[in-house]
Amino acid sequence: MAVTPILWLALAAVLMALVLAGADSDGLLLIAGLAGLLLGLLATLLPFVPTAAQLLLFGALVGGGYLWLRQWSAQRQARTIPPSARAELAEVISPFDANGEGRVRWQGQSWAAVTLAPTEGLAPGAQVTVMGRDGTCLQVLPRQEG
Repeated sequence: MAVTPILWLALAAVLMALVLAGADSDGLLLIAGLAGLLLGLLATLLPFVPTAAQLLLFGALVGGGYLWLRQWSAQRQARTIPPSARAELAEVISPFDANGEGRVRWQGQSWAAVTLAPTEGLAPGAQVTVMGRDGTCLQVLPRQEG
């Protein structure tokens, strides 16, 4: 006897509730919940599919979906600014706090920035070298003369 659609939908509901409660940190429960919803639909449309085939399909959907999500997430991680012949410079427009966070003007726009050398103070007007970017936050180092 095949697993009923109600069981797949119940599993999906529990998994989605866990996602909403914040129990999912890497997307696995979300992928499993979506796979449960898909299998609930499949079990409704094709009730004669055996339980073993449904379970195998569930495992394949969860595994394949999770691998895809990990690959997609890795591509969206911190992007680095491509190296150029000359260093990209920015000007400090607000002092950096004790956490190493401040604002710089880079390419004519104001950017949030974090210094990679938090022990060195950066005052307004100082020049910094842009080393990378994490979303909308630049990673900078104090400019080295010479």
